[in-house]
Amino acid sequence: MNNIGLILFDIDGVIRDVTYSYRMAIQETVGFYCGWKPSIQDIDNIKSEGCWNNDWDLSLEIINRYVQINNLCLTTPNREKLIECFESFYFGGDPKQDPSEWSGFIKNETLLVEKNLFDDLTQQRIGWGFVSGAELPSAKFVLEQRLGLVSAPLIAMGDAPDKPDPTGFISLSSKLSEIPLGISNLPIAYIGDTVADVKTVVNARLKIPHQQFISLAIAPPHLHVDSKKEKRQSYEKKLKEAGADLIIKSMNNFKGEIINLLTSQ
Repeated sequence: MNNIGLILFDIDGVIRDVTYSYRMAIQETVGFYCGWKPSIQDIDNIKSEGCWNNDWDLSLEIINRYVQINNLCLTTPNREKLIECFESFYFGGDPKQDPSEWSGFIKNETLLVEKNLFDDLTQQRIGWGFVSGAELPSAKFVLEQRLGLVSAPLIAMGDAPDKPDPTGFISLSSKLSEIPLGISNLPIAYIGDTVADVKTVVNARLKIPHQQFISLAIAPPHLHVDSKKEKRQSYEKKLKEAGADLIIKSMNNFKGEIINLLTSQ
């Protein structure tokens, strides 16, 4: 049974809410080194620049900017030490060990989708996989242990250059496609919650212009409350300006939207 299309998912902000995990790890890591913690809005603003998909590098960049803006005589940490600090907050244990031993912010994450979404996509002849900047232990934890997906197609941190480089996205798209990427292939969509995710699709089009790549985008979960409506609309505007073809308002109605989108192509 031939598929009608392919959808690849980012994980953070799409499959799980990382407001109280990765984003808190950014805040605590920056605070550890310079005594000041960025707000969630500060983090959103920098992510909107479209080139800070790696949260370790983002944390280091925030520290560097804070030091420069405030003209501080502060030695910024090297990347290796910063990563150790970040991981202690996020995992609260050795990432390579049994997740039951972890005590960090990763335990705060809530799921934004359920396993039946992927069962339903398969029944609708829509292939799926994941392209994420999350560390492999973190990505496998949410996909396998939290969602119960077995051997889910995945590109994680270290498998390919960081987004918005489209290498990982193109690689998994090619692997999951029944024929070579190009004009004869089925449409391939990618959904993420950052400008970097949108630019990944835009950059993929530059590499393979005859393949139909579709950019779907959704604002991060912390903006999906009534009190943040204006901030969400501003964030969504930046996603559109970066090249998003369609803004998804909620993962609750995602299945219907993607089915309608792919069947209308």
